[in-house]
Amino acid sequence: MPQALPVLYSFRRCPYAMRARMAIAASGQHCELREVVLRDKPAELLAASPKGTVPVLVDPHGIVIDQSLDIMLWALRSNDPEGWLRPAHGTLDGMLALVAECDGTFKRHLDGYKYPDRQPEALRDAALHRAEGAVFLKALDVRLQSFRCLFGDKPALADIAIAPFVRQFAQVDATWFDAQPWSRLHEWLSARLKAPVFAQVMDKYAPWRAGRPGIRFPA
Repeated sequence: MPQALPVLYSFRRCPYAMRARMAIAASGQHCELREVVLRDKPAELLAASPKGTVPVLVDPHGIVIDQSLDIMLWALRSNDPEGWLRPAHGTLDGMLALVAECDGTFKRHLDGYKYPDRQPEALRDAALHRAEGAVFLKALDVRLQSFRCLFGDKPALADIAIAPFVRQFAQVDATWFDAQPWSRLHEWLSARLKAPVFAQVMDKYAPWRAGRPGIRFPA
């Protein structure tokens, strides 16, 4: 009898889910992917993780991992053929600290820039959020003056975890973003979006419904 696969609740365009899918794909593991419609979340997702956000991974023993970075570490600690946890320069702790900065201050300004109407009235200033978010992007560009990636010349966990959020920021106003003097950051983001692992995890799937099998992922 085939061994049960971990179940991954995901949403194609969510940057948190993107990075989790990339780590799973890079690790060579497989899972049962269940594409979620965020306005109609399945009861199975909410039972596994009442917070109702994606990604959520449920392993065959019923253990739930409902933070994207933890899913990345779970996958890569099982198998890390590309060495994403072993950067050429710096340490895993250094990468996690940079990811925490992305997920904290930068993400708050990304949300304020992309969704100003969702902010409290006193914080509805998209231009200010863009300027504050640009501080983090400028810092990334400075890091990239020395190497092609954030911790060396090969992509590592930090590159994979941060790129989906930089992509989202860039898409809010592509003309503005492209005009910024961040040549190394532009090159880095382009390389991340052209990487085979990114294309591999961006296929479109129909929403999962209870009683139906999920998609074997990666295909």
